[in-house]
Amino acid sequence: MLSPHEISTLLMVQRAPYQVEALSEDTARLRHEQLVEVELLATGGALPRLTSRGREMLRRLDAFCKQQASPSDESP
Repeated sequence: MLSPHEISTLLMVQRAPYQVEALSEDTARLRHEQLVEVELLATGGALPRLTSRGREMLRRLDAFCKQQASPSDESP
């Protein structure tokens, strides 16, 4: 299970990969879970990118959050 900080890092990789440290502990954990890969740039830098598994996890997380936020059909 991912920590809240790792989930936050996964979202940052999706939305602002240049702001994520590609060699951080959180990124290493996401790489271990095959949610993120690191692209080596021609400039010598490294850029984290979502894998298909990472994109799928965020898609499911988004669907879950939307389901939780929608009004319930049940009456009190």
